[in-house]
Amino acid sequence: MAEITAALVKELRERTGAGMMDCKKALSATDGDLEKAIDFLREKGLAAAAKKAGRVAAEGLVEAYIHGGGRIGVLVEVNCETDFVAKTDAFKELVKDIAMHIAATNPSYLKREEVPTAELEHEQAVLAEQARNEGKPEKIIEKMVAGRIEKYYKEVCLMEQPFVKDPDKTISDLITESIAKIGENISIRRFTRYQLGEGIEKKEENFAEEVMSFVK
Repeated sequence: MAEITAALVKELRERTGAGMMDCKKALSATDGDLEKAIDFLREKGLAAAAKKAGRVAAEGLVEAYIHGGGRIGVLVEVNCETDFVAKTDAFKELVKDIAMHIAATNPSYLKREEVPTAELEHEQAVLAEQARNEGKPEKIIEKMVAGRIEKYYKEVCLMEQPFVKDPDKTISDLITESIAKIGENISIRRFTRYQLGEGIEKKEENFAEEVMSFVK
């Protein structure tokens, strides 16, 4: 069986717009034959998602999700092309799943392009120093940092996180699959996550000092 390389998966994804896991499955099913893999995805309706992804999506839903008895709350806006699709059960379920995912994983950004340059540079510097502390030679530190930055993106960027209900696919893959199934362009526009008490510096009482205050 032919080796399914990352470069081959990337090329198939760029040519079809299908999700990464779908591209891997298509290449595995066609023994690494790129053209047959494209046909495989087209037959399943996944390749068509690429064309739909360029269309304007201005309708959709704003979903509110509350978790843990009111301790975590999420607001997320997910767009589609028509009000008709926005009212379907399939779209509503997708939006709810995304809101639940955000509550569970607490992403900081929607996609990697939103990560501030200063924050990214700081993370790279920290990772490089970690590698040096591990005794890694300078010649491989750059590659190590690049690999760990990819992991960092998966931690902080919603679109790159493994979907909590199916870790074999990312949120980006989930959106691509949904475009193929629903038949319209779909995009996550923005989200906000609230956690009870987040950012509040809780006062720590010093019992000994409290007792002494009554003595004086």
